[in-house]
Amino acid sequence: MTTEKKKYSVESKVLYQPESTALCTILNDGLKKNFQHVVVAEVDCPDLTESPWCLAAKGICGSPKLLDVGGVPNLIPTPRKEKIYRFDELAEMAGNQDAYFLGAGAAGFHILGGNAEMMANLRLGKEECIETYVASVNKEGECDLKKFPEKEFGLLGNFLASEGLQGKVIKICAKTRIGEDNFIQSIRNVSKEAFPNNMIGLGGVFMIKSGKARLHVMPCFSESPLITDEDVENWLKFYEMSSPLICLSVFYNYDEGMDLRIDHTHCFSHHGEGGHYHHDTTPSAVEYEGYFVVAEELLRVDRPKQTHSVGRD
Repeated sequence: MTTEKKKYSVESKVLYQPESTALCTILNDGLKKNFQHVVVAEVDCPDLTESPWCLAAKGICGSPKLLDVGGVPNLIPTPRKEKIYRFDELAEMAGNQDAYFLGAGAAGFHILGGNAEMMANLRLGKEECIETYVASVNKEGECDLKKFPEKEFGLLGNFLASEGLQGKVIKICAKTRIGEDNFIQSIRNVSKEAFPNNMIGLGGVFMIKSGKARLHVMPCFSESPLITDEDVENWLKFYEMSSPLICLSVFYNYDEGMDLRIDHTHCFSHHGEGGHYHHDTTPSAVEYEGYFVVAEELLRVDRPKQTHSVGRD
């Protein structure tokens, strides 16, 4: 199913790119406040098409850009169902029709016939490959995870767009959580402290290799407006899910007034579980392994004219 091509507003911002060795040292030292064991290093990106990652491109390198599309105000308090987006249009905005996209968003409800979380994982162009998953809530109240071979989504999305190449990436390994922050919050907070006046953004993939995590899955659209964070919390369906979980993530150290989703991570698995990542629930047993790139540019696409802070977690 396709929709008529639309043109959306696009705001662009060049992001700060710290020197890789210095950033690795900063993260390696800073993350030890939240994890007992930490190793951060610049490495050659592994082949991410291989198991257990099963991504749609070998790597996440090559002109990396972050795209913040639509936003939570398109979902809350009531869904704006006219907000349908196409990845080929986003690729055009990013300047690469063969772009590889990974990240988190709301699924194409107009195709699925219902609301769902989306784990975007697709390459466009000559080497087209779509390995996107969606997670919904079935009639029994359980998570239903399945492949979604489409190039459209709705309402909101946060993505890393790249050439899908192998190259130098930042590898972050952390295990045994001793602080309160989740994995991505830990990286964000260290980056914010180190670069308080320079906005940086990262995107990539990480795995929860051991332990369990709290994830949510959006059920059917709410029949009544969601006005407060408590309304949103009561509407969402929360689950404790088991590792290994492959997590697609986009985040910033802070927002310079562009009304961003400051971090957004969705996970899928090969055992039927997936959704929106909140935090691990087994700190003594958890282990993370991730590969990230520092983005060159941010594209803020179709920023909602009316905004709010509800439902941003």
